[in-house]
Amino acid sequence: MTEEESESQGHAVSKRIFINNVDSYQGKTISKFLSHCIVGSSLEELEEEEDAASIHSDGIPPKEGTYKIIGTLQDPTKEKPDWVQEIIDVSQKEQMLEHLSECDIVVYDITESEEQIEEASWAVSGLHAELERFESPKMFILISTVMTWSKSKPVDPDDPEIPFTEEDYRRRKPHANFKNHISAEKLVIKLGKTNKAKFATYVVAAGLTYGAGENIFHYLFKTAWHGEAPALKCFGNGMNVLPTIHIKDLAAVIQNIADSRPKTRYLVAVDDSQNTLEEMIKSVSQNLGNGKVEHITKEEALLSKSLPQPEFDMLLVNLRMDGVYIKENMNIRWIAEQGIVDNIPEVIKEYKKARGLLPMRACVLGPPASGKSSIVAALCKHYKLHHIKIKDVISEAIEALEKSAARADADENEDDDGKAQEDQELLDSINESKESNNGRIEDQYIIRFYRDKLHSMPCQNQGFILDGFPKTEEQAKELFAADDEEEQEENSKIPVYDKATMPEVVLSLDAPDDFLKQRVMNLPEGVVAGTHNTESGLNRRLAEFRSLNEEDNTVLNYFDELEIHPEHIDITKETNENNSSTIEQIIKIMGEPRNYGPTPEELAEAEKAETEKRLKKEQEEKQEREMKELAEAKQREEQEKEWARRLEEVKKQELELLENQAIPLRNYLMKHVMPTLTQGLIECCKVRPDDAIDYMAEYLFRNNPQVD
Repeated sequence: MTEEESESQGHAVSKRIFINNVDSYQGKTISKFLSHCIVGSSLEELEEEEDAASIHSDGIPPKEGTYKIIGTLQDPTKEKPDWVQEIIDVSQKEQMLEHLSECDIVVYDITESEEQIEEASWAVSGLHAELERFESPKMFILISTVMTWSKSKPVDPDDPEIPFTEEDYRRRKPHANFKNHISAEKLVIKLGKTNKAKFATYVVAAGLTYGAGENIFHYLFKTAWHGEAPALKCFGNGMNVLPTIHIKDLAAVIQNIADSRPKTRYLVAVDDSQNTLEEMIKSVSQNLGNGKVEHITKEEALLSKSLPQPEFDMLLVNLRMDGVYIKENMNIRWIAEQGIVDNIPEVIKEYKKARGLLPMRACVLGPPASGKSSIVAALCKHYKLHHIKIKDVISEAIEALEKSAARADADENEDDDGKAQEDQELLDSINESKESNNGRIEDQYIIRFYRDKLHSMPCQNQGFILDGFPKTEEQAKELFAADDEEEQEENSKIPVYDKATMPEVVLSLDAPDDFLKQRVMNLPEGVVAGTHNTESGLNRRLAEFRSLNEEDNTVLNYFDELEIHPEHIDITKETNENNSSTIEQIIKIMGEPRNYGPTPEELAEAEKAETEKRLKKEQEEKQEREMKELAEAKQREEQEKEWARRLEEVKKQELELLENQAIPLRNYLMKHVMPTLTQGLIECCKVRPDDAIDYMAEYLFRNNPQVD
């Protein structure tokens, strides 16, 4: 059945579309997006929400009429993505060109790899050479970058804020590091003029892409998410305007070109935002980090190993652009038409989901001296979570209040909205409370400090592990109480709680008092000195813990009622001082980490440590082997000496035995044989017979004393 017959019968006709590097950031997102799009669907107006949602759905694509994705892999060792129908081997150029000729549309993205510029130029030239053999019209789409406009002179020197549009593309001047990109653009436009009916070519100058896990802006998002830097760095004065576009909106532009074959061959794909670099960085910092921004020089930014040169160039570009054609002539259901700043909450949510950056929240409870702090510290290091200890929470909160209160009398306090004065009053209330409670801070203030800490951006980003708190059911109820008055469902028996801070895993370290006392007694005196683990202090704390955990209204029961069932860990079975088996057991309960893996520096450090450990082990094994061989050689030498001594002794004994056994025979010979033999020899010498032996035999026979 031909395409015309399929269309006439109402069947959706699929088309083969080639996309390079379907495992890269842009190639992956664009190819996956198009694999869910029905051919020609962008030509219809989106009136209902369901129709619009179908275009941007990441779910199961329709079975008929969608674009069939053919592609290449940036990393040949990777598996073929599920949404890709076929992967082409780029090393076989002739075969690859045949595959490209079989596709209806060829899309080449040259924004992520310099190597793809040469390959894209080869592909468009090869297809153009086969133009006369095409049985159906072909299309070539080059995804380039607005960096080819970086050095363009303003449209109106008197009004530099007038944006560039598609009509100005002949005046564009590239950034020094993007001259190869503009050469590829010119080649694609040139080859598309030969026979527009058979071979249509398009160039899309895409803005800096964001969304779907981030690429160009990933450095900023990752730095803010980790929260380790005191402030998010802004390069230069930050007043440069960045033309941007959400990666899925760029994919929608490609879909519209594939569906409609527009007459305009050079398109600018940017959103409506005119955000500066500083505005973007502030937005990311406020919504993902600590809200602080620090300006550094461009030279300092270049020293960062985490920021490649192309990304550095893109973040410093200053361009005002307007994609007039795509906004007036294309049917796009925008994901972020107003840009990254106006849509930052959704962009961050998308970033966390794409990167698998989900917070882990846990709570470790147990009696004094059960090893909670050391176990939590090891878990936080493994999972890269925040260790929440009551001492640290209180000291950090008091320090922050003191700093804020110190500004109460300052002149610049006008813009403070009275916060400094409020903090001073709170600090005064806490100090009064401590005076009336023997230096102890009341629970209401501790709970307030904890809630602020758990709602802080670092704890909300990575997650946390509570160390020994809350201790009572009342503390738990106040700590995890929901901020808004949500109405509880009638059929639900579970109370409402704050889902942003409630632990997913609750662990209880169990051990009897005698075991805990013995454990503390075995600790070095230097470790126990100055702590609460003295004999009286430990007894007091154990008694207090047991009294709080005798009745039904315990903190563990609180979690149990919320269907967050505590896991009980018997620490009496622990044989290692480092609690390694207990930590391993807890890791199995908590599961895999849900954050960034180790950095290249951490991997190198781990590999170095592993190598040193292996070399040390080999050295120890070698020394042990040498010592063993030396001991064996010494033992062998001693055995050989002993054997030689014993052999000599045996020989001596044998000789003595032989001598003793020879005495009777010798006496017999001397008495009965030797006299006759001696006389016979004398006679033989006198006579000198011809046969001396025969003579002697006859003589001895005649003169044998035993013969009568």
